[in-house]
Amino acid sequence: MRKDVIDYIQQQPQLKQYLREQPIWYRRLSRNPNELQAFEIASLHYYKKTIPHQVEKFTNGLQMASMMMSMFQAMNSNQT
Repeated sequence: MRKDVIDYIQQQPQLKQYLREQPIWYRRLSRNPNELQAFEIASLHYYKKTIPHQVEKFTNGLQMASMMMSMFQAMNSNQT
């Protein structure tokens, strides 16, 4: 693998960890260093750090909070 690609990956712990978990990327990046952007995108999908994943996580949090609020309101209305 090219030195500049290795240095770039070493600077970012998430990419380094992804490379360890998905060793197929060693071969792909060694053969074609131009796939570095595809490697980063694959890492984002693997760790669910893309914008759609973040929106889904936020939405799930809102749904959970809404459900908790309705539970508390139901409990309060039953006590009075």
